[in-house]
Amino acid sequence: MKDSTNRSLELTTIYEVSKILTSTLNLNQSLNSVVNVLDKFLSMRYGTIVLEDKESKTLNTVVSLGVDKKSHVKFKSGEGIIGKVFKSGSPIVITDIREEPALWKGMTLDDDTIARFSMLCVPIKTPTRIKGTLSIVYCRKEGAMSINEAISFLVMIGSLIGQAIEINKKIKEEKEKLREENTHLHQALTSRHQLDNMVGQSEIMIQTFQTIKRVSASTATVLIRGESGTGKELVAKGIHYNSLRADGPFIKLNCTAIPDSLLESELFGHIKGAFTGAFEDKKGRFELADKGTIFLDEVGDLPISTQLKLLRVLQERSFDKLGGSESISVDVRIVAATNRDLESAIQKGGFREDLFYRLNVVPVFLPPIRSRSEDIPPLIDYFLKKYNAENSRKLKISDEAMECLLNYDWPGNVRQIENCIERVVIMCEKDIATYRDLPHEIKNAKKLGVIDEEDLITTNSNESLTNSIEEIEIVRITDALIKCGWVKSRAAKLIGLTTRQLDYRISKYSISLDKPWQDT
Repeated sequence: MKDSTNRSLELTTIYEVSKILTSTLNLNQSLNSVVNVLDKFLSMRYGTIVLEDKESKTLNTVVSLGVDKKSHVKFKSGEGIIGKVFKSGSPIVITDIREEPALWKGMTLDDDTIARFSMLCVPIKTPTRIKGTLSIVYCRKEGAMSINEAISFLVMIGSLIGQAIEINKKIKEEKEKLREENTHLHQALTSRHQLDNMVGQSEIMIQTFQTIKRVSASTATVLIRGESGTGKELVAKGIHYNSLRADGPFIKLNCTAIPDSLLESELFGHIKGAFTGAFEDKKGRFELADKGTIFLDEVGDLPISTQLKLLRVLQERSFDKLGGSESISVDVRIVAATNRDLESAIQKGGFREDLFYRLNVVPVFLPPIRSRSEDIPPLIDYFLKKYNAENSRKLKISDEAMECLLNYDWPGNVRQIENCIERVVIMCEKDIATYRDLPHEIKNAKKLGVIDEEDLITTNSNESLTNSIEEIEIVRITDALIKCGWVKSRAAKLIGLTTRQLDYRISKYSISLDKPWQDT
């Protein structure tokens, strides 16, 4: 009957210890609880858990029961009973504690019962190494488990503790790894979105970059306007990662990508049961962006009902979750973007005028590529380097292909340039991309003043055809310069080119700009 009772208590204790070790990541707290459970089961008088400190290479007491903290000592491997158990990995039993007077330090034992006290010390180990020791002093009273039973039982407990220590260590290492990765990622994002990395050399883009730099240092609401593909999201990220909120979250919401029926929930969140399918509370984008920035892309497409609630957030910096009654305050910077003509939308009743003025505190306008053609070469160069690196290529673009790219209007703006260059890098089989490697829509787009092979009668030789093209262009450019008094801007306009395109051809064909009336 006694054996059955002890076995039941043993299983119950192992279950309780396992539950404690898996219930929290606070190792010291769980080890303290384990010692208290053992005390109840074994009627311990004293108990300690000692773990190895790798840096000092000593064994330190981390948990004790019944022992004065002033009596805590550090052990070395092989030193004393605890050191010997740690070094050998085998349990040690002191049947009569009177045999080891040094063990009494810090303990209070009655003289008439001291002969009935024993000390058990077992290793705390994992499959690969020993982590420390578990030792107890308990009274061998009638009905208590035998020494052998106690040793077997404590060895199992030591193994469970060892596993918990190993798991705790791996979790800490994983957390540290994630923390380092998060820091590295944040640094990479910050570096990537530095304003100095933005590509553009036209006067209008230089002015735009200066505006972005100034507004980044503030907390003002920003409205970014421009055609699709001009880089509005890139600018929004640049504003965030160069602001005082760079360490906070950057949360994006494309207002056209969410159905109207779910848009309010996405923005402000909802509580459980707010509508059919709301099985749990959900945080909205505004709540997720607290202490950071929320980027509302295509804000001009918000429905009127949602515009009103957005206006309240801008005014009061608070909102109610869908189905909720408590206002939630947030500290969020708002950056919005649109490709719509909001002034026209206001006139037609499609956009609230008061919301427009709340969003348009600092406007940033991104001009289309067709109005800043001098930015095309650096953009092509940037994307060519990027996709060459990603695809382990060293592709170059021929003069013929480059001229075609420079003469194209790029209705898709920067996004279209990027897609074009990526496609050419991937699809071109040679190391130099020619006119024929360009996308169909670019090859077939003709512009006044552009001359290519298809505009001329094919000759017997590609070489003679190329020479004919060059001769014709040289004659046309020279004639235009003469007619316009060698003023390049006028000559370019006469033959349907931009000044930049004319400069490109003058350099390509080494056309002399010496005026006939100048002394030679």
